[in-house]
Amino acid sequence: MKPAVDLEVAINALHAGGVIACPTEAVWGLSCDPDNDEALTRLMRMKERDPSKGIILVAASIQQFQPWLNQLPFELHAPLAASWPGPNTWLVPDNGRSHALVRGAHQRVALRVTDHPLMKALCEAFGGPLVSTSANRAGEAPAMSDEEVVTIFGQEIAAIVAGELGGNPRPSTIRDLVSGQVMRA
Repeated sequence: MKPAVDLEVAINALHAGGVIACPTEAVWGLSCDPDNDEALTRLMRMKERDPSKGIILVAASIQQFQPWLNQLPFELHAPLAASWPGPNTWLVPDNGRSHALVRGAHQRVALRVTDHPLMKALCEAFGGPLVSTSANRAGEAPAMSDEEVVTIFGQEIAAIVAGELGGNPRPSTIRDLVSGQVMRA
């Protein structure tokens, strides 16, 4: 099994275009640099994910999302501030900042400010938001341990960050910020 690493090794792997595995609030996840074409393409290939679906970005704070929120009408900031950090992912109108593989075929981008201490530390050390998607192949159950991540992805993972799941019984709620519609409860 690939040994778990510390934050510095994981951050170096992210900056080098690698895909890392780490525990999140509910399941083990995969993360990469949301602006790196090669990393995003690698992630989609690893997961066998339809690129039109898009993926979630997580940040340590709402401030890290300012480049994605800078054209958002003021009144739409309130629901974000009221629900973050926490298990709430918002579909926010894309202002052109999002990479096409992050946005997918949508006009919105999925954003969440994490309350998981390790994910927060990763985003802080990286210096901005990271992709956060469940560690699984498309249509399969997400990994619940680092051992399962290795079984699924083996050497495709650049680094595995040691840590514990956050204890949430299910992945984050996903809501559309403009309509308020719940897309995933």
